[in-house]
Amino acid sequence: MEKPSRLLVKLGQRLFTNSAECDQFVDSLVQPKPFNPCILWCQDKPEVSPFQLESPLPWQPKFVDRLMLGQKPGQHPLHDQGAFYCLDFSSVFAISVLLAVPLHQPSAIVDMCAAPGGKSIFAWTALHPQLLISNEVIGKRSAALISNLKRCRISPTLVTRLDSKILAAEIPQTASVVLVDAPCTGQSLMAKGGKAPGCFHPVTINNNANRQKRILANSAQLVAPQGYLVYMTCAYSPEENEQVAEWFLARFPQFQAVNVPHLTTAQSHLTELPCYRMFPQQGLGAGAFTILFQNTAVGQPHAFPAVFLTRTGASLIDLSN
Repeated sequence: MEKPSRLLVKLGQRLFTNSAECDQFVDSLVQPKPFNPCILWCQDKPEVSPFQLESPLPWQPKFVDRLMLGQKPGQHPLHDQGAFYCLDFSSVFAISVLLAVPLHQPSAIVDMCAAPGGKSIFAWTALHPQLLISNEVIGKRSAALISNLKRCRISPTLVTRLDSKILAAEIPQTASVVLVDAPCTGQSLMAKGGKAPGCFHPVTINNNANRQKRILANSAQLVAPQGYLVYMTCAYSPEENEQVAEWFLARFPQFQAVNVPHLTTAQSHLTELPCYRMFPQQGLGAGAFTILFQNTAVGQPHAFPAVFLTRTGASLIDLSN
């Protein structure tokens, strides 16, 4: 049995005052166990599933299935045909706050850190926006994003490769919903049996928290009055999660945190803000943090600038072919 690092144990003790729960958390990273595969149906769902399914959770959207262990949906012909997208159930948990957004066919959704595309696809399936902007600033990750959006026929979609600061300047107050699945230390990779060197070191955590604050601050400027902003990570450290949310509300008082009724039982015990956690020892997914904000400012959304494509070099890609 691999011995847990001192920093991992220290994080577990900060997260859980109950020693048994702390031990379970640490063990789930040191001795990771497989999680049930999960798929998001982005095209017509067959009446009879080609997979063996687990019973759905009460809040689980109808277009998401959790499969029994041993299923390999990525090898099924329907995957290559773009009928569904494979993702971790903790990603479904995080983005499911969109189910509490009272919008139908919003004018625009911006996914600020979109690769490899799962949360963009969830947002498109759940809300059917008039336009989906999937942004990925890291070039080597944008290829996978475009490939997945094309395979799943997510359209109309604008794929961009712009820094959040540029988007904030180019399309302020235009988006009904903005998603920020923020770059983080990637601590939950360990729950999947992966590696994340240095992910528990205070310097690494602090550097990521600062980057998350910058992206979140820029993203807030895209949100139209009365629009929504989702902040998510796959990290466990409070500095990247609850503390970023508290910093954001202090910096941007026009935003308020929104209660998400279907996630009440997952309320974070580390803050009084309505934000939600999934931990790997629960056996559903590798872990996630999520919070939904609303811009309470009064006013009309800005029109999407006609010169945006020309000025930024972005292009509207027809992904339906």
